[in-house]
Amino acid sequence: MWSPYTRTDAGWFDHECKDRRYSAGNDCGAVALVRASWIYRLVGALGMLVGAVQVHAASQALERLLMPGPVSAAHAKYETDCAQCHDFANRPGQAQLCATCHEPVRDDIRAGKGLHGRLPNAAMLQCRGCHTEHKGRDTDIVKFVALEFDHSKTDFELADAHATVPCASCHQAGKPYREAAGQCSGCHLKDEPHEGRLGKDCASCHDSVAWSRTRYDHGKTKFPLENKHAEVPCAACHFGNRYDGTPQACASCHSPDDVHRGARGTDCASCHTTKEWQTARFNHEKETGFALRGAHADAACASCHKTGRYEDKVPKDCHGCHLAEDTHAGRLGEKCGDCHTNDAFKPAKFDHDKDTKYLLEGEHKQVSCHACHTAPVAQQSLQSNCSSCHAANDVHAAKLGTQCESCHAPAGWRFDVRFDHDLSDFQLLGQHAAVPCEQCHLTQSFKDTASGCNDCHAKTDVHKGSLGKECASCHSPNGWGIWEFDHGKQTGFGLTGAHGKLTCAGCHRQPPDVVKLSQDCVACHQDDDAHFGDFGRQCERCHVTLSFKQVRIR
Repeated sequence: MWSPYTRTDAGWFDHECKDRRYSAGNDCGAVALVRASWIYRLVGALGMLVGAVQVHAASQALERLLMPGPVSAAHAKYETDCAQCHDFANRPGQAQLCATCHEPVRDDIRAGKGLHGRLPNAAMLQCRGCHTEHKGRDTDIVKFVALEFDHSKTDFELADAHATVPCASCHQAGKPYREAAGQCSGCHLKDEPHEGRLGKDCASCHDSVAWSRTRYDHGKTKFPLENKHAEVPCAACHFGNRYDGTPQACASCHSPDDVHRGARGTDCASCHTTKEWQTARFNHEKETGFALRGAHADAACASCHKTGRYEDKVPKDCHGCHLAEDTHAGRLGEKCGDCHTNDAFKPAKFDHDKDTKYLLEGEHKQVSCHACHTAPVAQQSLQSNCSSCHAANDVHAAKLGTQCESCHAPAGWRFDVRFDHDLSDFQLLGQHAAVPCEQCHLTQSFKDTASGCNDCHAKTDVHKGSLGKECASCHSPNGWGIWEFDHGKQTGFGLTGAHGKLTCAGCHRQPPDVVKLSQDCVACHQDDDAHFGDFGRQCERCHVTLSFKQVRIR
């Protein structure tokens, strides 16, 4: 049964006094003490009336009678035995009763670790100060809110990358939070690339900011990581996460990369450094008599020592090494040094203008040597005229002769063409001067091109040939729309009245060389003759050219 009184350190707790604690000196507290005193006298009277067994049963019944409310579900099995949690004779020692069941918490307090052990004056605190009971079965006596929890009060502060990790990543569902692993290997065992061969103290090398940040000092070992070795991943040397007994000789790691194929032995450091393979201390000139100058200094050893056996003799002349790369295919001889240098094949120091009788001007400067020298120089004597080299490329098919330079220049076939069309049989006047050559010259023979207007403009002849082929008699080369034909003067038939509005094709339906048009009215208007020829063919005696309907009656 529920009781209105609960004993506290300061006195009795009277629920009728609005859930406040009072001392014996307060009015409400005094009433509580009087009531409590009366109840205890009643208990004493009952104890004297019953036997020892009955006293114990009555005491339990009274405790349940005075219990302020049901306990939480976690403690429900202890609800019938108040002594499991309460010692009314020793209120300050109640925390010891809690520790009887909650041994891990007790051990943390004694050791000064964990959430409870790290609390200020942990040994003097009462559990009930945070964990309130008798509030009902569904009451949360732990009062833990994950989002508000300060993890720094535990043995594992969430720093750096750990601060953003979800709780469930470390705290498994259904297990107490205290059982979460506190060591790196507890959470990161699956992610650990060393397979446990370096122990579990990950923090000795790594930090919580990122796995890639390490503090391990390889310089304290017998093999300091210098220069390029400092950039090599651990697994490149420590295969299978084996760290003990790792070989330290260069050849033990670099044997597959040895371009010498073992011919120079295993002491790579006698020539090479850890900065880069190309930085070698081998004095090629002193040891072999062949100085590596210019581009030779950057050449790989294997480019000359192709067998990998350095005791094998290799040629020391240009032609001996570069025969396969000779773009001249031997046509210019074997003395490469006459034109080329050690620095690079291009540009060559050979001066064609000085060393030959043929100046390389314009596009000729860009032409490769073998474009003209198609055979070895000792077997070939080149001519200097254009047609000797360009006959196969002559788009004019030799119809314009062999003196290409009369029109073209070395700067290029299409550049600075000096041909003057006005000196030919067809002067380029008016719009003809702006027409591309290819528009009239369908082939590049040029001389076989027709020069008549109709030869080019037949398709665009709006007269369809009805006015003949002498376009120039009417039109100007400055434009089709500019024409000077006077029908009255040049034909004797003036276009007056309605005739002035007619198109040429209205009368000229056939070419003039096929039929000559009659100037009689009936020649055109026979079908329109309303008199059916009764008045003859001289229509103009009555009619005028403005309209048939206008009649001159004499």
